Amino acid sequence: MGSGIWSTDVYDAAASYRAAKGASAFAYSDSGARTVHGDLDPYGVAARESRDSDEHPDSLAIAVLFDVTGSMGGVPRTLQTKLPDLLGLLLRKGYADDPQILFGAIGDATCDRAPLQIGQFESDNRMDEDLGRFLLEGGGGGQKTESYELAMYFMARHTSIDCFEKRGRRGYLFVIGDELPYPKVDRRQVRQVIGDSLRRDIPTKEIVAELTRIYDVYYILPAGASHAGDGQVLAAWRDLLGQNVLELDDLDAVCETIALTVGLGEDAIDLDEGLDDLDAMGSSAGKAVGRALARLDRHAPAVPEGPGTSGVIRL
Repeated sequence: MGSGIWSTDVYDAAASYRAAKGASAFAYSDSGARTVHGDLDPYGVAARESRDSDEHPDSLAIAVLFDVTGSMGGVPRTLQTKLPDLLGLLLRKGYADDPQILFGAIGDATCDRAPLQIGQFESDNRMDEDLGRFLLEGGGGGQKTESYELAMYFMARHTSIDCFEKRGRRGYLFVIGDELPYPKVDRRQVRQVIGDSLRRDIPTKEIVAELTRIYDVYYILPAGASHAGDGQVLAAWRDLLGQNVLELDDLDAVCETIALTVGLGEDAIDLDEGLDDLDAMGSSAGKAVGRALARLDRHAPAVPEGPGTSGVIRL
């Protein structure tokens, strides 16, 4: 996948059409659907692919997986409204020549009807269409864990990306959530949800190590979520991902944070240049994003760590 070119004009036309008809951008979920849309079902999928082509010779895989349980259910709706900002920064500002974006949704495999939904890597407006097919179940198990580890298993073993396989460049994977992963990838859940037969459960640390060979992985915990600021959640993710744990004061800044993280990782910008780009597009997120990404800026002086802040980037 990954053909075509993103068009903000097409996005705006689709939004205007929905507004005129009184339709939702998430029509599948809002129409009362109760099962995973067939296009997003991970069961039996060999791989979601990000491929080079004549049109996109330097593809870069970017995956955004969001928790859709409980208070996190509004995240994809916010992302959908901010897609032009994300693509504008990546493309028009040259942060990545040929970004291909995959969206996925995470629930709880112990109780939800849709514990995992995975779209395709797309370069054009089909990524907006994928978002519209998600089931925003709003479930979850009522505890402080969701099936993040199952999503990470899929991304580690069921994606194939040319940026890594041909050029040795890792893709980017952003997990937006507010809870803990389970301590292991349960082989029974893998069989039921994805269709793989495993001989044993896989410790979550082990699958993260496998995943981070292929992707630079970031965990974003936004303000307003049920467990925002929770020390146990932050410590668990910090143990898995180190400094790539971002606390976000404003959910509206997610797309800007993702875009600048990619720009910094690709060495296309330094942080000051990225913040100038945000100002130029009229974004009010610059101050918060700047605080979040100071530790990731290769051109900036090292930021000393205070007590209890190691590995946490605080917005």
